[in-house]
Amino acid sequence: MAKRKQMRTDIAWSTTDTITVKGLDVCKDILGKVSLGDMAFLEMTDRLPTPRESVVFNAIAVCLVEHGLTPSALVTRLTIAGAPEAMQAAVGAGLCGLGSVFVGSMEDAARLLQQAMPQPDPSADFAALAAALVDGELAAGRSIPGIGHHIHKPVDPRAPALFAIARDNGFEGPYCKLMNALAEEAGRRLGKSLPVNATGAIAAIASELRLPWEIVRGIGVMARAIGLVAHVLEELRNPLAREMKTMVEDLATAHFRNAD
Repeated sequence: MAKRKQMRTDIAWSTTDTITVKGLDVCKDILGKVSLGDMAFLEMTDRLPTPRESVVFNAIAVCLVEHGLTPSALVTRLTIAGAPEAMQAAVGAGLCGLGSVFVGSMEDAARLLQQAMPQPDPSADFAALAAALVDGELAAGRSIPGIGHHIHKPVDPRAPALFAIARDNGFEGPYCKLMNALAEEAGRRLGKSLPVNATGAIAAIASELRLPWEIVRGIGVMARAIGLVAHVLEELRNPLAREMKTMVEDLATAHFRNAD
């Protein structure tokens, strides 16, 4: 019989009168002292952030909480309309749509940056690295994540704001430079303006914070969950979903009525 792997977790454990998370007592060390964003940083890095890390991490998380009637918000509203007793299902349904197009593209951008530069290197040839990345993505027939935006043109206003916060707190380093070089090279190669968008900026700044690319999308997941709770509340108070359903049905079946 194969030897079974010993099960182990170092995240949290409880006794009859204590709860410990990452080595900190919840009641004595965390409650009333640690913000939600700092708690997320603790869970992701095994330590509390420094004051400057806290400012930067909270900024990239807050940036992702809300963006109006996005597909994830629409799905959440439609789900709560059908199952008003299941808020968790509505929020979960919305989160399922965070992928390579909406929100989740920060993971793909962070992967490109970190694989191209496994360790931050201020002396790297960023133009050459960016050219190689663009070559690889275009050759594979993939769009380049973290650049351009279908609404915010010519610039996604969140990107320069996030880069400024990173710079003011000492975190505008090699990954931010590589992300901007990537956008410049992609725009030159494709013949159009493709500036860094919010997810690209977040990917770069998360990389500066040394967050592994595999969990960078998690920042978007936890942040957008907060926003989707707000959409649930508004949907319950001022419903839109049924009207949306009726409007879409009317538009999608108009050809049948027009044929009469």
